[in-house]
Amino acid sequence: MSARSLACALRAVGRKIAKEYRAAQTPHGKQSVKKLMAHGAATSSIEVDAPKTFDRVARKWNVDYAFYKTGPDKYLLFFKTGQADAMTACFSEYSRKVLDKSKSRRIPIREQLKQAAEQLAKEKPRQKERTKEVAHADR
Repeated sequence: MSARSLACALRAVGRKIAKEYRAAQTPHGKQSVKKLMAHGAATSSIEVDAPKTFDRVARKWNVDYAFYKTGPDKYLLFFKTGQADAMTACFSEYSRKVLDKSKSRRIPIREQLKQAAEQLAKEKPRQKERTKEVAHADR
């Protein structure tokens, strides 16, 4: 057996071992509901409106979770019951962000443009008056 074929065989064995190791690990973070249920741990669910916002917060807290779409802009959030402490902290930060976003006093740019367009439409455009001066007879 040549050194080259031996090296290829060794790399193939290494890849197979790494693949089996990855398959044996339980996934963490965002995953499908099926994978989350396959962990064997008890799960709970909460209804969520903004999954992107929750996604950003949950990554910081290392929570295992999954979303299930129940309707337009309505999602069920599944998470492990064993991670309840981390989930409570994560969800409190998420709810604070959602409330801050809804209470935001800043008017979106598109809304400002609409208001400006309405205001311009209400104002009557000024007509420039053009009058010719009367020619004086004594010139």
